[in-house]
Amino acid sequence: MSPMMIKVCGMREAGNIREVESAITNSSLFTLHSSLFLMGLIFWPKSSRYVAERPAYLPTQCKRVGVFVDEDIETVRRIADEYTLDFIQLHGHETPDYIRVLRAACAAPRLIKAISVSGRDDIATYKSYEGLVDFFLFDTKCPSVGGSGQQFDWSVLSAYDGNTPFLLSGGIGPDDAQRVKAFRHEKCIGIDLNSRFELAPGLKDINKLRTFLNAINNGK
Repeated sequence: MSPMMIKVCGMREAGNIREVESAITNSSLFTLHSSLFLMGLIFWPKSSRYVAERPAYLPTQCKRVGVFVDEDIETVRRIADEYTLDFIQLHGHETPDYIRVLRAACAAPRLIKAISVSGRDDIATYKSYEGLVDFFLFDTKCPSVGGSGQQFDWSVLSAYDGNTPFLLSGGIGPDDAQRVKAFRHEKCIGIDLNSRFELAPGLKDINKLRTFLNAINNGK
C-alpha cells in the first residue's frame, strides 16, 4: 500500500494537540513518512471546534492546516501568518475568483478545497476548481459544515476523473482501517479524521487514534 496522508482535524486544546502529535510521531508510519501528517485547526466561529484563542501549544512536527468557511480573505491571510499555516482548507462556497485572489494574497500555504458529497452528481463540483487548488477533500454533505460523523457512499468517487489529488473525509472512524486500505482511486492520497475519534468536540481520543494508526500500518 502506498503511504497515505493523514490529517487529524478539529484540534483546539494545547494538551490534546501535544498528545495527538506524540501519538503520531511515535508511530512507525511517521518514521517512514513524516511529511504526510497534518493537523487541522478550525477557524469558523459556528463550529463546536472553533479555535477562539491561540492554543499555548501548536504542532511542530505535523503540518498545520487552517480550516475556513466563506471567510474574508484578509482574515484568512492574517490567521495564516499568525499560525504559520502550511495549508489553507476552504470548506464553504468559495468561488474560483475568491481562490484566485486568496492565492495571490497567501502565496506560501497550499490550498485544499472541500467538496460536499451526497451522491454521484456532487462530484462534478470539482471541475470549477481544477487547477486552482493543490488538493480536494471529499466530505459528507450535511446541514452543518463537516464534522457530522456520517459517511457518504465512497463508490461515487469513481465519477472523479480530475487531475488534482484528493483526501477522503466524512465519518471515518476507528473501525474503518481495513475499509480505508481497501479503497482504491488513483488520485486518493490520504484521509481526514475528526469527530469519530473524539471524546468531545475538539478533544481527540488518543487510544483510538493510536490503534487506528497501528491498524493502517500493520494490517491488523
